[in-house]
Amino acid sequence: MEEHESSTSGVEPRRSGRRRRRRRKGARASRMYLLPHLLTTGNLFFGFYAIVHAFTGDPDKAALGIILAAAFDTLDGRVARMTHSTSRFGVEYDSIADTVSFGVAPAMLAFSAGNLQVLGRAGWVLAFLYLACGALRLARFNVSPGRYRGHFEGMPSPAAACVVASTQWFVSFLGDYGIHFAAPEWLLAGGVATLGLLMVSAIPYRSSKEIDVRHSYGTLVFVVVALAFVVAEPSVSLFVIGIVYVFSGPVEWCWRRLKHRPLEELPASAPTEQPSEG
Repeated sequence: MEEHESSTSGVEPRRSGRRRRRRRKGARASRMYLLPHLLTTGNLFFGFYAIVHAFTGDPDKAALGIILAAAFDTLDGRVARMTHSTSRFGVEYDSIADTVSFGVAPAMLAFSAGNLQVLGRAGWVLAFLYLACGALRLARFNVSPGRYRGHFEGMPSPAAACVVASTQWFVSFLGDYGIHFAAPEWLLAGGVATLGLLMVSAIPYRSSKEIDVRHSYGTLVFVVVALAFVVAEPSVSLFVIGIVYVFSGPVEWCWRRLKHRPLEELPASAPTEQPSEG
């Protein structure tokens, strides 16, 4: 009888130990599942931060909010893929946050810092056009991430928003050195509308996800040099990178059409990961 009780009590600790390990694994999995959502919340927070500072007349802080929102947007998609915690909820939440950070925030920054109110109805309509194109771009991306391997279809909304933000920083940089540059309001409004139309266009833009720094030494050197320039003078380097990226899509598209070198199209039935522009 004593032997039977002893063997039974020996089984229970082993079972309880397995249950504790399963609970610990479940808790770790839950934390990893929440991490991408927390990063998306950071993206949403900095988008709201940018809108508030655009309203209160501090465009440089508004631009900073957009840049930080883009950084969080880049992280949440990568963390979700690395931890295998992608979900339909994450897709929808990320899209809503992106609409605020890369649609509403840059439109408000462009309208306030660009003084587009002097254009009357045309000023806010063109700013709204940017917002509407950004929302359409995100909706289209959720349904169909793209036709071409390694390329986005249309300009990514975070990139377009960062162009607006880096332009503001660049103008402030020139002002700090006594170079006061005041572009006509109609030119700024036209530039914002053009960015919006590029987002909903079918022009392919290269994706940063295809940058391979692990197997290409030249690419690694290029990335390190680019980061060094960004850290040294972000106001200039981010503006230059943004302008180059804006023109890279149309230029490459025209060059490929002239040389008859079409991009590799993805199969219609190709499986896709959780959509993320970051």
